[in-house]
Amino acid sequence: MKRKKNTFLDHLEYYFNTYLPIAKGLSEATITSYKDTFRLLLEFMYSVKGISSDKIDFEGLDAQAITEFLDWLESERKCSISTRNQRFAAISAFSIYAQNRDFAAATVFRNNVLKIPKKKAPSQNRSFFTREEVKIIFDLPDPSTAIGRRDKALLCFMYASRMRAQEVCDLTVGDIYFYPDRAGIIVHGKGHKIRRIGIPQVASVKLKKYIESKGIATIKERHVFSSQTHEKMTVSCIEEIYAKYVAKAKKANPDKFRENYTPHSMRHTTATHMLEAGVPLIVVRNFLGHVSLQTTQIYAEVTQDTMNRHIKAWNDKWFIKQDADRSKDESKSNIPGFLK
Repeated sequence: MKRKKNTFLDHLEYYFNTYLPIAKGLSEATITSYKDTFRLLLEFMYSVKGISSDKIDFEGLDAQAITEFLDWLESERKCSISTRNQRFAAISAFSIYAQNRDFAAATVFRNNVLKIPKKKAPSQNRSFFTREEVKIIFDLPDPSTAIGRRDKALLCFMYASRMRAQEVCDLTVGDIYFYPDRAGIIVHGKGHKIRRIGIPQVASVKLKKYIESKGIATIKERHVFSSQTHEKMTVSCIEEIYAKYVAKAKKANPDKFRENYTPHSMRHTTATHMLEAGVPLIVVRNFLGHVSLQTTQIYAEVTQDTMNRHIKAWNDKWFIKQDADRSKDESKSNIPGFLK
C-alpha cells in the first residue's frame, strides 16, 4: 500500500517504531496500550465513518470525529470513563509529537484535540482486603498440588512485596537475594525504573522453599512464577488466579468480600495496612515505587473497623472520663437535683 510521504500513517509508524521505544524509552506495556488506542481509532474510522486507514489525514481527525470515537468506546465497546480518558490521553500525546514534526499539517489536529475536555469520572473507593479476608485467601490454595503451592506462594509474595502484577511476572531468580532474616528484591518497575525492596522473614522463607521445590534456585534467568503452559507468567494469568480464589472465598463467606477485587487490590491492601500500622507515608511511597507522594496519598484510607476502634479509644479517653469527673464534682455541690 503506497502512501504519500509524511502522511498521518507515516508519522504514526515512526512514532511507534522509533520515537516511543528509543527516544522516549517507554516500556513495552505502555507502547502496547498506545497501539491499542490507535487500532481502535482506525477500526472506528473504517466501520463507522467508512474511511480506510490509508485515507485518514490530520484534517479529518477533527474535534467532532475524535469525540464520536470516544463516545463509541463507551457505547459500543462498553469502556469505562477511566479507559475512555486513557485512550484520549494517548491521542493527545501523539498530537503533541505530530505538531512538533509536521507543524503545518498537524497543528489543526492538535488544536482540535485541545478543544475536547476530559470526561469526569465518578470517584470510586479503591478495593482492598481486610486482614481477615487476606487470611481466608491465603488458606484457600491446596499445598498438596503444584498449582496450589504456586498460588499460595504468589498470593503471599504479592502481599509482602506490594509489587504490581507485571513486576511479579518479570521477576527472575537472579532478582532475589536471601538473608537469614529477610529477602532483598530488585524490582523492574514502570518506565524501566529499578527499585530495591525487602520482604520479611516469613514471606522470604515461603518464597525460598517454593523456588527450591521448582528446582530453579541456581538458574538466575528463570522467572519465579510460571503458568501451566509458559515459563513466564502473564498478567492475565494472575488475574485468573485472583478471580478463582475470590470467587471461592465469596461462596464460603457471603458476608465478606463485598468489593470487586483485582491483583492490584493486594498492592492497595498492603499499602493501606502499612499506613494503618503507622508506617510513614513517604516510606510507603518509596516501597511502592511512586514518583509523587500525591499518588501514594490515595492509599491513605482506613477501614471502618480501624476508624471505629480509634474513635472509641478517643471517646473512652476524653468523654467518658470527663463525664465521670463531672458527676463526681456535682455530687459535692449544693445544686438541687432537679436542676442537674
